[in-house]
Amino acid sequence: MAINNELLRHLEKELNATISKAGPVGGGSISHVYCLHTAKEKYLLKLNNKGAFPGMFKAEAEGLDIIKSTNSIHVPTVILQDNFESDSLLVLEWIETKRPNPQSSALLGEELAQMHRNTSANFGEVADNYMGSLKQGNRSHPTWAAFFIEERLKPMVELAINKHLINNTYIQNFEKLYKQLPGLFQEEPPSLIHGDLWSGNYLISVDNNPYLIDPAVSYGHREFDIAMTTLFGGFSNEFYEAYNHHSPLAKGWQQRLDLWNLYPLLVHLNLFGSGYLAQVRDCLTQFI
Repeated sequence: MAINNELLRHLEKELNATISKAGPVGGGSISHVYCLHTAKEKYLLKLNNKGAFPGMFKAEAEGLDIIKSTNSIHVPTVILQDNFESDSLLVLEWIETKRPNPQSSALLGEELAQMHRNTSANFGEVADNYMGSLKQGNRSHPTWAAFFIEERLKPMVELAINKHLINNTYIQNFEKLYKQLPGLFQEEPPSLIHGDLWSGNYLISVDNNPYLIDPAVSYGHREFDIAMTTLFGGFSNEFYEAYNHHSPLAKGWQQRLDLWNLYPLLVHLNLFGSGYLAQVRDCLTQFI
């Protein structure tokens, strides 16, 4: 998705600045990502087709603003969220980054614990948004078990059925899990969670501050965020030690990681196919 002259002029008008360069940035799997250079600032531009992913950038901007409002951890400032012709666009503050070190990793754990202290009356409690390129619902539920089943597992299982990715054995096993889930963990008050916390969704700035990006926020169980950090690696021991120091997790949290990771694995199954089926099976059979 190229940036044409009409879009450039629109961006210049909205930013009140002349764009001297618009270069592509790697890392975007759903959207096209660019660095916009002006005389005074650099910005991150994300572009996608507004018909293919309706409301995606609006939800992302709202999620960033919700996290920012907690004053717990940095996020890029939302500069502009807009539609132009067939495109949807999001312009964010540009963050100069460096590799994590033990100090910044520990600070990420501490500040995530602070963010998780922000609570709500019920689970969900934010507008529907996206997990990757799939829509996810955030209707309000009084318990995490009900929210996780109704808003996370069931929609992904139904989609996998429609895609002919799972058979009756999987369906029956998920039904067993739904019945047993309330007894498998300790309920906690709802916490504001990032919702898609893998290593590609945090940055460390050159001044050593952690930033969260690409949120899929809801009020949920904080173990869900911690579980996702383990799914693809990229988080150090200093991160987990700092998190547990500032906000200790309930006993046995390590044994529940695969339980919560059923959801992102189902998302990956639906997006990328049967290569993730074995991981779904292995996680599921542990808890039934």
